[in-house]
Amino acid sequence: MTQSVFRDGLLAGKVAFITGGSSGINLGIAEAFVKAGAKVAINGRNVEKLEGAVKGLQAHGTALGVAADVRQYDAMEKALQTTRDTYGEIDILVCGAAGNFPAPAVGMSSNAFRSVLEIDVLGTFNTCRAAFEHLRKPGACVLNISAPQAYLPMAMQSHVCAAKAGVDMLTRTLAIEWGGAGVRVNSITPGPIDDTEGMRRLAPGEDMREKLLGALPLGRFGTKQDISQLALFLASDAAAYVTGSLMVCDGGQSLLGSGLMLRAMGF
Repeated sequence: MTQSVFRDGLLAGKVAFITGGSSGINLGIAEAFVKAGAKVAINGRNVEKLEGAVKGLQAHGTALGVAADVRQYDAMEKALQTTRDTYGEIDILVCGAAGNFPAPAVGMSSNAFRSVLEIDVLGTFNTCRAAFEHLRKPGACVLNISAPQAYLPMAMQSHVCAAKAGVDMLTRTLAIEWGGAGVRVNSITPGPIDDTEGMRRLAPGEDMREKLLGALPLGRFGTKQDISQLALFLASDAAAYVTGSLMVCDGGQSLLGSGLMLRAMGF
């Protein structure tokens, strides 16, 4: 991993709350925020995973784990209040909890489809809504983690396409409604990020990886640091006039549409 391009202490004095923060891209964001001086609370459902992730974060700075299910509004209220009681006012909210599994629409139950919408869309709403009273001040910001499926139709991903499109529109709507309170709301759309569960599902073998690589204009898969560096920018004062933006970080994948990727996957 290369060194951060941002100065040390970029988020000193800030408090961040990150859902889905015990693994993958979201844990990478948490680590970048801790190293930048923020006090970070990560949220997830699996207590054991949370404890392991927090232990790693604490090697770099101040962090705690708060177990709660984003689908339950009351639980998110309590998790956010615990964070505020521990660290003080919350400045940064990252909504990264998400669900995904490849499945054709006709092979998916209504419950399976609903589960992804509840984690992604309802979970993002619950977290944002519960956090607003903590965030409503100039300089506060929300980062929602989206996906290319929000605007690129993909086979085997009808549930995710619907869910992430909802997350993007929620981002833009909240940016309008909350701007008057000083709260910025943006989203990050990661492309194929290496060493993540999403990539392991999308490209389970070396042959598939090589085919997908051919559909990327920059000629490489993304890294967790690519996403965390963008998150650092959006969470910092450098992005003070940026709100309602859907920031794509995908190596140019979306410029070519979903066709090349779908063919690489055998469709």
